[in-house]
Amino acid sequence: MELVTPGIGLLFWTSLAFLVLLFLLKKFAWKPILQALQEREQKIEQALASAREAEKKIAEIQARNENLIAEAARERETILKAAREASEKMVSEAKEKASAEAQRILDQARESIHNEKMKAITDLKNQVGMLSLEIAEKIIRLQLQDDAVRNEALKKLLDDIQLN
Repeated sequence: MELVTPGIGLLFWTSLAFLVLLFLLKKFAWKPILQALQEREQKIEQALASAREAEKKIAEIQARNENLIAEAARERETILKAAREASEKMVSEAKEKASAEAQRILDQARESIHNEKMKAITDLKNQVGMLSLEIAEKIIRLQLQDDAVRNEALKKLLDDIQLN
């Protein structure tokens, strides 16, 4: 039973060694250990605060990025709308110019056709006039072959001239 129940001497020396160890630990090791733990706790709190601050900054940056993306999308839409309007305007102007040019060409063609028609009519009238004169001359020559008829026609012409 001696093994199960310790002796008073052993208990005394064990307690004395424990108390000496406790005193030595308190005197030399306890303060540096507590100070190291406090420093570590402060560093952890600083790291957590830095992490919270970094999260806030990241959230701000993300919000700014989202705003920039939205603004860029609005600008893109504005630019695309302006480009569509400009292209529609260019197409419209080109159609108007083409239509005006086609109308001008048609007008020129009509005028040219009218001028050619008038020229042809004038030429035709001139030719008809010349033919009429030639026919009249031939008829008069035939009628005036006789001297008596010729003298009578000359008298008549002279009388008409004197009266006028």
